[in-house]
Amino acid sequence: MANTAPSTRPRVPNFSSGPCAKRPGWSLKALADAPLGRSHRAKIGKDKLKLAIELTREVLQVPADYRIGIVPASDTGAMEMAMWSLLGARGVDMLAWESFGSGWITDVVKQLKLDDVRVFEGAYGELPNLKKVDTRTRDVVFTWNGTTSGVRVPDAGWIADDREGLTICDATSAAFAQRLDWAKLDVTTFSWQKVLGGEGGHGMIILSPRAAERLVTYKPAWPMPKVFRMTSGGKLSEGIFVGETINTPSMLCVEDYIDALLWAQKVGGLDGLVKRADGNARVVAKFVRENDWIDFLAVKPKTRSNTSVCLKFTDPAVTALSGEQQAAFAKQVVAIIEKAGAGYDLGHYRDAPPGLRIWCGATVQSRDLKALMPWIAYAFHEAKAGLGKKAA
Repeated sequence: MANTAPSTRPRVPNFSSGPCAKRPGWSLKALADAPLGRSHRAKIGKDKLKLAIELTREVLQVPADYRIGIVPASDTGAMEMAMWSLLGARGVDMLAWESFGSGWITDVVKQLKLDDVRVFEGAYGELPNLKKVDTRTRDVVFTWNGTTSGVRVPDAGWIADDREGLTICDATSAAFAQRLDWAKLDVTTFSWQKVLGGEGGHGMIILSPRAAERLVTYKPAWPMPKVFRMTSGGKLSEGIFVGETINTPSMLCVEDYIDALLWAQKVGGLDGLVKRADGNARVVAKFVRENDWIDFLAVKPKTRSNTSVCLKFTDPAVTALSGEQQAAFAKQVVAIIEKAGAGYDLGHYRDAPPGLRIWCGATVQSRDLKALMPWIAYAFHEAKAGLGKKAA
């Protein structure tokens, strides 16, 4: 049978896992109120930054006694700020099951060079054994949702209620799409360009009272760069958590983040955002059930992400290829879809197993995912037919 191209395309073919699709209906008019050319230290700038923090608290349902700050260098900056400022006071358990978690291990082992470090790593598609992690007496660093593997922790039940150490959580592709258990999290970081489709360059750090106490009672042995400093004179720099940023923020990006948060409120707040992401993930899950040549990279259903959905090709004709050839095949599938204008930025992360990565966060419309699925099938069969021609 001839492999016929689908007749319809997604209205918005943007499925990148960061920066992610803008919220439905977004246009440059949403940024008209940005105080461009004004100082972020002026009242108008401070008010905008404070509003961004207040809306973050409201939408994410962050407890009143947790501090929220806007910090430099996206989620990476926020995570490194946390690790360089807080680790070293006690032993730390480092968890990783994808690229970014592995990067945090590199920070701690090769850069901070801490002595008492235990590493728990899971292969792509799987979590490490969380039961072996000491969340009661040691600090713990982990990603809630593995952006490059599509694997997330199903909940925070594995974290001790009576813990003495701190939990430091990279939640950048989980925040606003998955329910974070604040009682189990001491430091939580994310960036604007994921679930809310904001712009890059700014990170968010959320501190529990226990984390704030560690900051003022523990002094790391290493020099602290200015952009990481959250204390001054032995006291917490409270200004950071009311909009007095460490360095100069982009007020254009701040305005865009505020717009996304206001949209989040209109679609039902956190409940509405989670519902949208879950609905989007179900579109992909239905497609996977209906096609035996593709599957989730995440092995267990309860650990499958509803945002960065990662897929692998399971057709014997593909799995028989070398790793390099499988990567080339996946890139060919992506190229066919992109050439047709049916979907952009669907390729697997450079360190991840070959396959597809489809962003299903709340700013993506289910109708666009439904329109994308036939294009994935079309591109797969086109690429597979090309394998036969090469063999001949």
